Amino acid sequence: MFVLSASPATAISVLIALLIYAVLLMPSFIKVGYYYFFSRHVIRSVIYGEQPRNRLDLYIPKDNSKSSSVVAFVTGGAWIIGYKAWGALLGRRLAERGIIVACIDYRNFPQGTISDMVSDASEVISFICNNVVSFGGDPNKIYLMGQSAGAHIVACALLEQAIKESKGENTYWNVAQIKAYFGLSGGYNIQNLVDHFHQCGLYCSIFLSIMEGEESLPHYSPERLVLP
Repeated sequence: MFVLSASPATAISVLIALLIYAVLLMPSFIKVGYYYFFSRHVIRSVIYGEQPRNRLDLYIPKDNSKSSSVVAFVTGGAWIIGYKAWGALLGRRLAERGIIVACIDYRNFPQGTISDMVSDASEVISFICNNVVSFGGDPNKIYLMGQSAGAHIVACALLEQAIKESKGENTYWNVAQIKAYFGLSGGYNIQNLVDHFHQCGLYCSIFLSIMEGEESLPHYSPERLVLP
């Protein structure tokens, strides 16, 4: 059972601070929300796979007459609350600078576990690599970006793809098609983060369920896969 250890006065102060914070941010949230739902330069919920959450949003520059660089962004959310709309502000700002942005949705826990998330990431990378020209993108300028859990998922997908290629397996995309990968605040050695996550509220039992058991942690720790 969760027990609030703070005094009532402290709890009330924190609540008031959160309410003030929310009120101050609300105008910006409304502006981004209006852009997301009503801009003709946002193409929402493009289907890239068969699963219910296999969707992405495209942010298209106003001048899309020439091939543009493409950033595929996978949001974070502790592997539980990631959602493509979290990248709306990033999509808007990069599109204003002539860059096409694909903000990607994927199966979260408990709808899926880490192997499902990595599979979704690989599938959407394949979709983008094979369809980039149709929405005005340059196939030679595809960049992957992930934040937090999204950074971890994309790193795992890239490494799994590289391993498949090294074994000569047939695949629908290859790592060489990706210009660069930007991992923001990702967990790359999750074996070392179990206790930290537990202390922060992502309890060990839940985290290990997401990662498909303690024995799977090395496989889903990108740092462990690339370092001797």
